[in-house]
Amino acid sequence: MATGLGQPQMVTLRGLGALLLLLLLASGEEKTHEQRRDSCLLTKGYQYDPFSVKDISNCFTKCSQSGSDPCNVENLQRYWLRYESYLLEKNIVGTVDMPFVKALVQNVSTDVSEDLLFSHKSSQVPRQVAKDEDEPPDRVRLPKSLFAVLPSNGSTVWLAITVLDISMGDVFKGPRLLLDNGSRVLNSHVVGLSVGHTPVTGLSEPLEITFSHQRQPPNMILTCVFWDGSKGDWNSKGCSTELGAEGTVCRCDHLTFFALLLRPVLDMATVQVLTRISQAGCGVSMIFLAFTMLLYVILRLSLQRFKSEDAPKIHVALSSSLFLLNLAFLVNSGSGSQGSPASCWVRAAIFHYFLLCTFTWMGLEAFHLYLLTIRVFNTYFGHYFLKLGLLGWGLPALVVLGTGSANSYGLYTIRDQENRTTLELCWFQKEVALYVTVHSYFLITFLFNAGVLALAAWKIFSLSSVTAGKEPGQSWKAVLTVLGLSSLVGMTWGLAILTPLGLSTIYVFALFNSLQGVFIFCWFTVLYFPTQSTVSSTSGTARLDQAHSMSQE
Repeated sequence: MATGLGQPQMVTLRGLGALLLLLLLASGEEKTHEQRRDSCLLTKGYQYDPFSVKDISNCFTKCSQSGSDPCNVENLQRYWLRYESYLLEKNIVGTVDMPFVKALVQNVSTDVSEDLLFSHKSSQVPRQVAKDEDEPPDRVRLPKSLFAVLPSNGSTVWLAITVLDISMGDVFKGPRLLLDNGSRVLNSHVVGLSVGHTPVTGLSEPLEITFSHQRQPPNMILTCVFWDGSKGDWNSKGCSTELGAEGTVCRCDHLTFFALLLRPVLDMATVQVLTRISQAGCGVSMIFLAFTMLLYVILRLSLQRFKSEDAPKIHVALSSSLFLLNLAFLVNSGSGSQGSPASCWVRAAIFHYFLLCTFTWMGLEAFHLYLLTIRVFNTYFGHYFLKLGLLGWGLPALVVLGTGSANSYGLYTIRDQENRTTLELCWFQKEVALYVTVHSYFLITFLFNAGVLALAAWKIFSLSSVTAGKEPGQSWKAVLTVLGLSSLVGMTWGLAILTPLGLSTIYVFALFNSLQGVFIFCWFTVLYFPTQSTVSSTSGTARLDQAHSMSQE
């Protein structure tokens, strides 16, 4: 009896075997694909074999807000923080060279006579720099005193330097960088340092990490930071930043992972908030400035002395220039880059003109205050207000004509590091002209005004101390008088000098400066509409102005 299979049955079995093999292979590929998809979750613990390290390093690009792969960013950050410890524990002498990870592990002597220098370029494996070599642009300098404070378990110690290219994903970004689209780690470059098996903190002589880079835009801030594992964010505590033309030097008193953060001074969200605050403040100021000018017209028609007094005329001239400046700002900030280059040139010139008019009339307010409270005698000037008017409106016109002839006006754009526009308006396109005709002009005016106000305040407080026993509340009246005068001479503009201190001062400047018109209206009202109870003791500058005006007639 034949027990073998016939030819058709053999063909059928071979076909079933091939089909089963294909199914097994497909199942294996699907399983491998799922494993790779889940590699960024790190659900099966931390594995540091070369295959796993290379696979997990790809998560730097996969894990982003727009990515589709599942990721656990916190696990990935802990994975790389422990990677150097793994290299040191295993005493793996040599280098790691992968697309997103470069590392150097070597045994160094603790009895070193000079600082150790290493390179950390993101495209190359870190290496120790010899004494006779030139210093590389990206370098780490470990002070010799660092090795002296290490536990003396022997004459050598293990050293690991890791360079990560974190790409544009979410790993090692932290909450603040993820919320602020304009900020990022410079060149996606993170440097990790570990020496021995114990944490190194509180170094008396800090280590130095130099990051090379091109010159950054003036509206960007560079900050040296380290990764704070307890907070899951970048932190600058214990690190100092020294800016240079071709690089930045970071000095830190501990060892961990370091980077250089690039943040815009004003990101898009902040610019929008500040613009809204300024626009609202300017709108309110314009209303009160209009009330001030209307009130002056009514008083001039009803009171004969208003036709001869100079102080109200100067106040109204300042109010007019400030009203037109606010109007020009609202038009300019609302128009942005709309219109032709010629129309943008005109808007910039008009905005510049009324800005200089405002500065000039604030300076003339200070000059008039000087005549009233400091010089007092020999203050006669023929056609006094006419001369002030020619200076207040004419000098800015000459400056604007000179600036325009140099073709300095155009579209002014602030961008972040990724070339995203945060603000556009018609302004200066040449920084030199901006510094000369705005910054210098303002600084000279502000210093003169501040000096005059300080002398006037000294006079006012001296007078109030003499009359304090005769009339109650003189100190408060003196304080309010100085505050009112400070609004006339533009002390709120001085807050611009403090804006480099931080974002809070920028908000304070935007708020108080845009409300200058409100302060002027309050001063004008109090000065020329005193109550019956204070008519004999207030408005000292008004009475002085009356005497000053009569002396010129």
